[in-house]
Amino acid sequence: QIRAAEKNRELTYKNRYPDFAVGVSPIQYGKSIREWELMVEVTIPLQQDTRRAQEREAQAMLEAARSRRDVASNQVLADLYENLAGLEAARRTLALTTESLLPQSELTYRSALAGYESGKVDFATLLDAQRQIRQAKLNQVKAGVAAQTRLADIERIIGEEL
Repeated sequence: QIRAAEKNRELTYKNRYPDFAVGVSPIQYGKSIREWELMVEVTIPLQQDTRRAQEREAQAMLEAARSRRDVASNQVLADLYENLAGLEAARRTLALTTESLLPQSELTYRSALAGYESGKVDFATLLDAQRQIRQAKLNQVKAGVAAQTRLADIERIIGEEL
């Protein structure tokens, strides 16, 4: 679009100059050509206001095309940075869940199981500890899926695998 707008602007600017045309044609009498006709045409651009308006329009179209390109470029960069931030957040969540929450949940479950076996903890507490383990594993899977989705989006934006 930018290249087309630049060419249109160049063509519009060329309308500032006079156009010259030269033509030669034969004049035929019967079956033979006896004379030649020479034509010279000069077009002088006299309507300056119209021409200037066309030049301004062509320049505005070029600037609009450049602005559209810049907007598209900025949108791609914004999408890329958003996905990079999302990938980093998903990886941190995955690491936190894997290294901290899941081991803590398992320790809580073991403690609740020992307490239940000794009669110090009720069954609801044991079930709650088991639910925490399942929730931590679910969060781990969700964070992994979110990280892979963000990575796929980044690969789509840059056009190659990472």
